[in-house]
This record gives sequence, structure tokens and C-alpha cells, in this order.
Amino acid sequence: MHKPALPSSFDLPARDYVRVVLVETSHSGNIGAVARAMKNMGLGNLWLVSPRSFPDETSYARAAGASDVLDRARVVATLDEAIADCVLVMGTSARGRKVPWPVMSPTDAAQQVGDYQERGEVALVFGRENNGLSNDELQRCHVHIHIPSNPDYGSLNVAMAVQVLCYEVRMQYLRGLENSENNPQLKAINSPEDAGWDVPAATVAELDGFFGHLEATLADIEFHRRDNPRQLMTRLRRLFQRARPDQMEINILRGVLSAVQKTATDRGETTAGASQQDQQDV
Repeated sequence: MHKPALPSSFDLPARDYVRVVLVETSHSGNIGAVARAMKNMGLGNLWLVSPRSFPDETSYARAAGASDVLDRARVVATLDEAIADCVLVMGTSARGRKVPWPVMSPTDAAQQVGDYQERGEVALVFGRENNGLSNDELQRCHVHIHIPSNPDYGSLNVAMAVQVLCYEVRMQYLRGLENSENNPQLKAINSPEDAGWDVPAATVAELDGFFGHLEATLADIEFHRRDNPRQLMTRLRRLFQRARPDQMEINILRGVLSAVQKTATDRGETTAGASQQDQQDV
């Protein structure tokens, strides 16, 4: 039995106006993998041109929860049937045709897909696993899409190629949303100053408390000499301020320092007169 569909989350308006067309797919598992790739990126309009075997359990098993995409897939006999009512047809192809044809990168193709959202359906056409689209089929496409893969190993599985194109379509959609610059799906999370971090950034006072604790600990273990400090604490301050630690990280570091001080004291290694800093619980 195939896995039931996961809850549908086709959140792109493109779920219907972007049509993914597979031509004469030999392995039904690839159809399932394509369905999964499409649903990952919020698309759900799949057309199959004369597949060798569909539907079958292999395709549903490979869909891994995207069986709803397969359930609504259209099967037709020819490419002409699959693209007849589309206003733009884009076919994946390698470069090097005798007669040059308009060729786009996946990113540029996705931009053009977005431009057609109000005009009608757009078909993204993918060829056979072994030899892609024929010359006649490529001539039915307004534009060719070239995925710039490694020239020494450029063959992509059809599901991989679909994933690349669907990802670019999704990114184009997300960037086009209102207030896209604040979209958490597009923003990096690198430090406590970024939305989505789990703990607030350490304050200046908390950092200063840590640096005092660090200096005292290094003196306790005779790594740092206050009478000849050189640039040690300056460089350590630069290091930790560059890391921009959060409050929990500072507490953890101070807990480590406390453990080091206790071990040094237990071993009788604490230098005379070394100042102890206030401890913070981790």
C-alpha cells in the first residue's frame, strides 16, 4: 500500500498555473520522486506524457506523502496535448543546438514564470531519463532551460532537475511577496540580533562581567600575568565580541570558568590574592 498524502500545503498561486510535464518517463519511481519534489516547493500540477507505467505502487511509494500530487496528475498521449492550452512552454535542454534557441538559466526562467502568472498556464517540460527531449519536442518550446551542472558529469536524474526548477520558482514567489525583506524563510539567522534566535544577545554589562571573570581565571591558573599583560585580554575581548554570544552562552562560559577556578583551588594552584568574580548559574 502506498503512503497516504501528507496534509496539502500548496501555498503558491503557481500550484496550478505552473504545469510540470514529464515526457515518456521510463521508471515510475521517478514520477513519485518528482511529485515529492513538487510538493516540497508548493506545486501540484503534474502532467505525464505516455509514461511507461502509471499509476503503480512504486510511484506512490517514492512520493513519500505526496500521493495527492499523483492522484490529480493528468496522463495524456502526446506532448501537444500536454501543452495545447499553455501560453508559455519551457523545456529543459543541454546547450549546443545547431540552430541557436533562446536559453535561460533556472533563475531567469523562474523570473519569467512569475511574469506569466496573470496570463495563463506555463509548462515546464522534462524529457526522458536516457536522452531527454527530442529535437522536435524542443522546437515546441518557446525557451530552453539549461541547468549549469558539472560539465564532466552533467546528467541529472529527472527528479533532481524538477527540484532545481521548482526551487527557483518558489524562491521567485517568496521574493515577490509583500514585505518579502522580512520573510523569515528568506532571512539568515546568524546571531542573537536576528529574528528567530532563541536567547537574547548578551548585554555590555554581561560581557564585561565575563571578561573580568575570564581575566581572573587566567591569572589563577598563571596563564595571564597582570604585571605583564601584553595584548592577551585585548585579543580575547576582540574574539568574544566578534562571536556576539547570547546570554545563555555567556552563562555557560562563566560556568566553565568557575569550574576551572574550583579545580585550581582544589589543587592549590590559585595564585595569592587572585580576585574572584560573582558567579552566575548556567
